[in-house]
Amino acid sequence: MSAEKKVAAYICKGCGLGDRLDTDALVNVAQKEGKVQLARSHDFLCSAEGIGLIKNDVASEGVTHIMIGACSRRAKTEAFYFPQNAVARANLREGVIWIRPDTEEARETTQEMAEDYIRMGCAEIKAMSAPAGNPNTGSSRALLVVGGGVSGMTAALEASRTGYPVVLVEKSGHLGGWAAKLWKRIPVHEPFKAPADTGVTDLVAQVQADPNIKVYLNATVAKTDGAPGRFEVQIATESGSVASEDIGAIIQATGAEPYDANKLPELGYGKSADVVDQAGLEALARAANGGPMLKPSNGRPVRSVAFVQCAGQRDASGQHLSYCSGYCCNASIKQAMYFKDNNPEIDTTILFTDLRTPGNGEDFYRSAQEKGVVFSKGKVASVSPAGDTLTVNFHDLILDDKEAKLEVDLVVLATGQVPNSGVNIEAQSKPQAEGQEEGGAAEVEAKPISILNLQYRQGPDVPQLKWGFTDSHFICFPYETRRTGIYTVGPVRRPMDLAQAREDATGATLKAIQAIENAHLGRAAHPRSGDLSFPKVRLEGCTQCKRCTVECPFGAIDEDEKRFPMFNESRCRRCGTCMGACPVRVISFENYSVDTVGSQIKAVDIPDEFSEKPRILILACENDAYPALDMAGMKHNEYSAFVRIIPVRCLGSVNTIWITDALNAGYDGVMLMGCKHGENYQCHFVKGSELGRYRLSKIDDTLKNLNLETDRVRDLEVAITDIEHVPAMINQYADRIVEMGMSPFKSF
Repeated sequence: MSAEKKVAAYICKGCGLGDRLDTDALVNVAQKEGKVQLARSHDFLCSAEGIGLIKNDVASEGVTHIMIGACSRRAKTEAFYFPQNAVARANLREGVIWIRPDTEEARETTQEMAEDYIRMGCAEIKAMSAPAGNPNTGSSRALLVVGGGVSGMTAALEASRTGYPVVLVEKSGHLGGWAAKLWKRIPVHEPFKAPADTGVTDLVAQVQADPNIKVYLNATVAKTDGAPGRFEVQIATESGSVASEDIGAIIQATGAEPYDANKLPELGYGKSADVVDQAGLEALARAANGGPMLKPSNGRPVRSVAFVQCAGQRDASGQHLSYCSGYCCNASIKQAMYFKDNNPEIDTTILFTDLRTPGNGEDFYRSAQEKGVVFSKGKVASVSPAGDTLTVNFHDLILDDKEAKLEVDLVVLATGQVPNSGVNIEAQSKPQAEGQEEGGAAEVEAKPISILNLQYRQGPDVPQLKWGFTDSHFICFPYETRRTGIYTVGPVRRPMDLAQAREDATGATLKAIQAIENAHLGRAAHPRSGDLSFPKVRLEGCTQCKRCTVECPFGAIDEDEKRFPMFNESRCRRCGTCMGACPVRVISFENYSVDTVGSQIKAVDIPDEFSEKPRILILACENDAYPALDMAGMKHNEYSAFVRIIPVRCLGSVNTIWITDALNAGYDGVMLMGCKHGENYQCHFVKGSELGRYRLSKIDDTLKNLNLETDRVRDLEVAITDIEHVPAMINQYADRIVEMGMSPFKSF
């Protein structure tokens, strides 16, 4: 292949394109205005013959850059895969003919739309180069698992069986974690009749017998440096020695602990030894070893017991946990069976507001009913000692919130799970109250000890959500964290039971293996898995403003000794947030840059102010908004022919110069379509849309300086499901532009 750049444009006539569009005119636009060296059309470009045509031009004509005018870039990705060439796509099918009516009146504007997309595609491809891949790859295939509970042991075994060596670090002197403290577990198979063996002993034996798993007990991670494929991890042991391990990816399986029942004195905890949490009940069951359980206060057999659900959970006051831990109802049913299986005469009552039994439907619940467990819908107000018994005061939710009482020997509080996530690096330290002495009762609780001790500029642990669970895109990438190559699994990620934790561990292990292989090949991890591009920076133009290092959602940018940004490509997700943040525009990717988008904006033919043909630029997130637009096209949902759509990697990658350039060039309006942000964000890059919108919130000042209406720029939250809604939003905005009138910059 020639080292000289040679651009070729290929226009497809298939899928109705040849019937609806003048493809000869499109070839002419590519040649004359797009200034490509070679332009061809083909009846079915994605056919073997069409692909052969392109490959032959690459081999014999020296084509290095390929522009394909056909279907969406999201379609036919395998057919149009030319890894040694730069490739751009002009969306003529979903983006033009499928969203325009097939009428004589619409033919002119439909053709204009297609010609603009050809101009844009030609401009984009000339600003691109074929990504060569990240040269700073890592070769380690070992997986580090931090935490030796059921989640961690399952992850270790799954990785080992797949052929990957594992280093397992457990802070205690034995494996098993929380599950090792259980007497029995919730059943996971039909008929869901009785508590089952935990299986922990067998898991521990499998781990200890596996030569591919190296286990460190009484050990912690002292330092984690590097990146996927080349993490350098130091492990501190109880003896004081420090071992060093080369690691490809990391799984944090540090689990959870019960919510502190000492915070629930109104429910009797701390006032009576006979009020225990679910962990305390498991300890009583293990001590009984299948025999009668004894009251902690006097050692006599328990004759009656009440289980209080949602103790310190689902709390709207903000004093306790706001969430439901999910597993607690099944756990209480299981523990109620401990009593009934030993002695059916024991009075066993579960007080609940809502009963949730994931994983076994109502079978386990029905089995408990058959054994005589009483389920009562009631909200407990207080638990108070009454001599040798306990009085449970509750509101009966069946009998119109009527106050009721229950006298029992033992009360079990279902307190829920609190994750062991490590240091919350984004939490603000609480100032000490005035007059408060260090060590006093009102002193703020000590911060947790770091688990991973990451040597990242952004902090020593992975970012957390509001309640301490590790941050992830819950829907699309549930195991990922905001640190590439580091995955969380089990209750540290979200509340769950043992069955869910084991399933979780398997999924996270597969993602960790994918990260190892991607790092070895110099490719990006999800959501742009396989992308060979990585960020480059022209340091001679850098002003050291630190916006890129601060805004990177994934901790991929550090600073060198001269305080210039230092990009760690293996950590990078290729979202482009750094590119959007850079005020001097010195950050770019080979196949995505300020120039690739800016050149497309400038390539559009802008009609004069008298033509009554406005031009509206849409910058659409490729993860939600652009797929929604594609699917709208598939359903033939029509929208305005005056829009020109450019997919962007994330709203966070949008540089405000694009908006300024568009308005100065005579565009009548700009629409930005990004994912939902905030607490229930949908952004595939976690913080990208939020950071982008923060930057874009200042556009109003620019518009006022240009004497333009603020409505000329509109920011919309678009989900991938907004297939019907997006065309309507576009049409409404196009009507608004007509109402405001054409941009005054058209006359310049």
